Amino acid sequence: MPAHAAHLPADTRSVLLVLHGGRAESLARQPRLGLARLRMRAFGAAVRRLAADPSLTVVEVKYRYRGWNGGHAHPAADARRALREIASRAPGAKVVLLGHSMGGRAALAVAGHPQVLGAVLLAPWCQPADPVEHLRGRRLAVLHDPSDRVTSAEGSRAFAARARRAGADVRFVAMPRGGHAMISGAGAWQRLAARSVTAILAGEPLPDLPPDAPP
Repeated sequence: MPAHAAHLPADTRSVLLVLHGGRAESLARQPRLGLARLRMRAFGAAVRRLAADPSLTVVEVKYRYRGWNGGHAHPAADARRALREIASRAPGAKVVLLGHSMGGRAALAVAGHPQVLGAVLLAPWCQPADPVEHLRGRRLAVLHDPSDRVTSAEGSRAFAARARRAGADVRFVAMPRGGHAMISGAGAWQRLAARSVTAILAGEPLPDLPPDAPP
């Protein structure tokens, strides 16, 4: 089970903050065992297992609502709350964000936090008007299958280009399969995400090619 941001030990060294997907508009309460949440809980556990950092602690952002909800940007507000809790409990911890779909958009919105080194975005929901200036100095790995029919891989590529021009270190990887749910070839997504998290934490070059090992 992921740790709770408000209960982190003070000596926590590194945190993987996981943000799952949702809907564009919905004020329904986030279900405790929703599919999007369970998917990213399993994904976060796999990335922690594969990442070369035994001290990595997985923390899950707790959303109040299922939707982004326009200018309210509720998931981003919830992510900021989690980051404040991490800063209060473990001010020396290095944080990497791991976001899928709507959670990817929320991760990008809060990646300017001073403890955040970077983010790994899985089939993120990127919008042309979303700001990028706060991403200067951050390291971003963007993984997207061009066949995704829910969020746009070209939108992600365009956002990555804007973030790079703003001063972020960005790698965009066109995943060969997986669609939006990342079910087909899940192992490849998990391995590349883990390699990216490890690289961000260690200050090493980001991987820029899909892993060639079978899923």
